[in-house]
Amino acid sequence: MPVVEQYARAHIVTDDEVRDEPGAVPVVLRYDPEEPRSVRVRLPDRHEWTFSRALLEQGLRSPAGTGEVRVWPCGRVQAVVEFHSAGGVSVVQFETSTLTRFLRRTYSAAETPAVAHS
Repeated sequence: MPVVEQYARAHIVTDDEVRDEPGAVPVVLRYDPEEPRSVRVRLPDRHEWTFSRALLEQGLRSPAGTGEVRVWPCGRVQAVVEFHSAGGVSVVQFETSTLTRFLRRTYSAAETPAVAHS
């Protein structure tokens, strides 16, 4: 089954360091069918967070999560993902359509049958 990797742009609203350049930053969304219940988000500082795919999906509709990762809708077209660590909190704002497209791709990848090699 293919790994799904999607490059996106997101706004880091706040984090553990003050950013010199405001605006959208590159973020990598990743899904590996070998870990079918998880998704990964890699921020520009190369820190990668792994959390439940169901949490991401639920958070697009209503606030979800406790602990290290929380997700909630922000208006009609945006969603917020909040990452907590010992070093601080990173609040990242995405276009909802980006996360929805990524989730659709993960479900398609999970349904793709493995190719047998002889």
